[in-house]
Amino acid sequence: MQFENDITYCLKVLQEGGLILYPTDTVWGIGCDATNDEAVAKIYALKKRQESKSMIVLVGEDQDISKYTQQPSIKVYDYIKGLHKPVTVIYQHAFNLSKNIINEDGSIGIRVVNEKFCKTLLQEFGKPIVATSANLSGFPTPLLFSDIDLLIKEGVDYIVQYRQEETAPAQPSAIIKINDDGSYTTIRT
Repeated sequence: MQFENDITYCLKVLQEGGLILYPTDTVWGIGCDATNDEAVAKIYALKKRQESKSMIVLVGEDQDISKYTQQPSIKVYDYIKGLHKPVTVIYQHAFNLSKNIINEDGSIGIRVVNEKFCKTLLQEFGKPIVATSANLSGFPTPLLFSDIDLLIKEGVDYIVQYRQEETAPAQPSAIIKINDDGSYTTIRT
């Protein structure tokens, strides 16, 4: 594997409650153990972001969603397959996650990843990982590793080496919200 060392270092940092800077299936993200309150608080502090503004979590498999929300909806998967890009789904009734990552209304954004580095990391870690864009609050989302602010790079415990040299700009995910009645609302395509 071309990212084996990155996985090893990321796992150590995540298990110790630290922060990683890593390539997701969309843009570069700042990540931590999504079940660790102190680690999540470090991300809010690093980004200078209000805790009332939400962040999303990544999971490795569809079935992982039921471990963190009581709102499974099979209908949404047909819609996701039609988009041909990563999709973050906002679910109601989140649980088993850090209290400071669950929105005030009880919702959480979750994305199931297919990108090989993230999927491997999630499978080996065995827990969801926060994925918030690697920018300071109020600044544009960096679409390339080279666009990431030095304050972010200096504020994490480990920077993944894999995919740093990519020159094609990344794109954020689509976002949809599942409503309590099972319908969904498109927030970003």
